[in-house]
Amino acid sequence: MATDYHWRPAGADDLAAMIRIADIVHPDYPEDPAIFGERLALHPQGVQVAANGAPGGYVLSHPWMLGQPPSLNRLLGAIPADADTYYLHDISLLPDLRGRGLARAAIEALVDRAGQAGLRSVSLVSVIGEAYWQAFGFHDSSARIAPGKLASYGADARYMVLDIDGD
Repeated sequence: MATDYHWRPAGADDLAAMIRIADIVHPDYPEDPAIFGERLALHPQGVQVAANGAPGGYVLSHPWMLGQPPSLNRLLGAIPADADTYYLHDISLLPDLRGRGLARAAIEALVDRAGQAGLRSVSLVSVIGEAYWQAFGFHDSSARIAPGKLASYGADARYMVLDIDGD
């Protein structure tokens, strides 16, 4: 049952399942397997899988620079030492796991991770529309970025930011 799924850190042995999930969930936004491996190598704590045995979803996330989202299907090379946002590169769940609270749990964990790292925001590029992310508190910040920066994600992509309240 899907409610038995939980988020756990991903390992190298999860990469094939993550790529399979991406192929199912994002057929119009393909990424090379090297992207998944690099994210895991650069920031392992930001790569999680929703699992109950085999993974049924994943999260790729890492510190990054606000207003400078990485292009789709591009290696990062390194995490910037002066990163100022926690970037959600991708969250994907197989269709039978959606609507079970797994996405909300993952996003809440990302916000906590960002706050613990001293970052004041979580950012992402939305290819599914603004409404979904607005329900989590994200707002469209596409005007903050250079024209054409989202071209690799398609014409309808939006740069979304969730500001984290500081104490």
